[in-house]
Amino acid sequence: MSIPAFRTSLPHLSDSQSDHAARAAGGPDSGRRRFVLGVPALAGSLALAPFGVSAQQLPGWCASWGCAPAGPAPAGSYYDYNFSGQTIRMFIRASIGGKRVRVRLSNQMGSAPLAIDAAWIGLRNSAQAVIAGSNHPLTFGGRSTITIQPGAHVLSDPLFFQVAPFADLAVSLYFPSSLPARASTLHRDSWSSTYVASGNAAANTTFSYTRSFASWAFLTEVDVDVGAPCVVAIGDSLTDGQGSTVNQNRRWPDYLARRLQAELGTAGRIGVVNRGIAGNRLLVDDPNALLAGHDVLERFDRDVLATPGVQAAIVAIGTNDIILASSTALTQMRDNLVNGYRQLIMKARARGITILGATLPPIQGSGRNSAARETVRQQVNSWLRSPNAFDALVDWDSVLRDPQAPAYLRSAYNSGDGLHPNDAGYQALAAAVPLGELASLRV
Repeated sequence: MSIPAFRTSLPHLSDSQSDHAARAAGGPDSGRRRFVLGVPALAGSLALAPFGVSAQQLPGWCASWGCAPAGPAPAGSYYDYNFSGQTIRMFIRASIGGKRVRVRLSNQMGSAPLAIDAAWIGLRNSAQAVIAGSNHPLTFGGRSTITIQPGAHVLSDPLFFQVAPFADLAVSLYFPSSLPARASTLHRDSWSSTYVASGNAAANTTFSYTRSFASWAFLTEVDVDVGAPCVVAIGDSLTDGQGSTVNQNRRWPDYLARRLQAELGTAGRIGVVNRGIAGNRLLVDDPNALLAGHDVLERFDRDVLATPGVQAAIVAIGTNDIILASSTALTQMRDNLVNGYRQLIMKARARGITILGATLPPIQGSGRNSAARETVRQQVNSWLRSPNAFDALVDWDSVLRDPQAPAYLRSAYNSGDGLHPNDAGYQALAAAVPLGELASLRV
């Protein structure tokens, strides 16, 4: 059975018809095809492109950090976290700073009301502690407590709180024993330690924890009131950072945020939000993948279009569709993936959002490859490299592949599983993103 690529009643379009439709949706300037290979030197030469309007002149909220929610975990599994009369303290790194902050909490995947009796935000000192005097309570409609209904999310009231670029922030949530919380809305792989303490310790500078885990629960976004644009990275485990060093912020979107600031100066005031989910696919949900989330076609509106200040998206998805497909579905996979990419492009165009695509890296060394799957990967990459409606292409296949064995990751970038990069590989992916496509963003 083939995998359906379309979630709407759009008719099937030929390559030329689809690209014309995508350009038309984006207005008179959207027909420009700016094909850029993953070459850092070329990307660096584009860094002088004008930003247009200074960030200080642009009012409004911008996401400085974000993740994509999934869940719930199967009952009794390792990720089936439950909290009763306990506080969790989570750590995130801001990509840009501002003078006001707000936090988004979500119970989207929950089936019961979520009660939070205290929420605080502070600046990390070391380990699980915050800097003395930096911890402040968050309110919701002026109240310090909030109950979030199933399927809903909430934004905290704006808080005057000085956030510097790349500040490490601590978000602490206390769950009362009267209404225990199951972490049904969860980002499984945070590559960042979360700590659990008994009682209400949200306001504490130090944090005596009883256990820790490496997921984010209920926390999906941190915004700053800086009037800057934002780029959202959406994809699978390569965007999520699998294989990177824990607690070091070495996913490729982390490296990209640092590169924007270093190479674009004032124009680098661009938020970077990571909406990758390990195990995620473009076309369908995977009921057998633990906390792999909804497919990108389904979650694009929520995780990209609804992000405050979003003006660009980088789409890197499709590998799991290929390596997990049945032999029957594989025969239609190239066309289904292409049709799925086109839908994302048209959605972005309709909102005036710059959209970049990425080729699919080698998978041969992962043990999940076959001649048929490699053929499909090459076919998809061939389409991605051809003139199409993406504003630009990041050729991650060229960046990561071994020159002597192109179906394999080069050893210097291999985390050890033959599929995911190490820290150096993620830095190379970020270095390949063409900054010229981002330097002229505006909200």
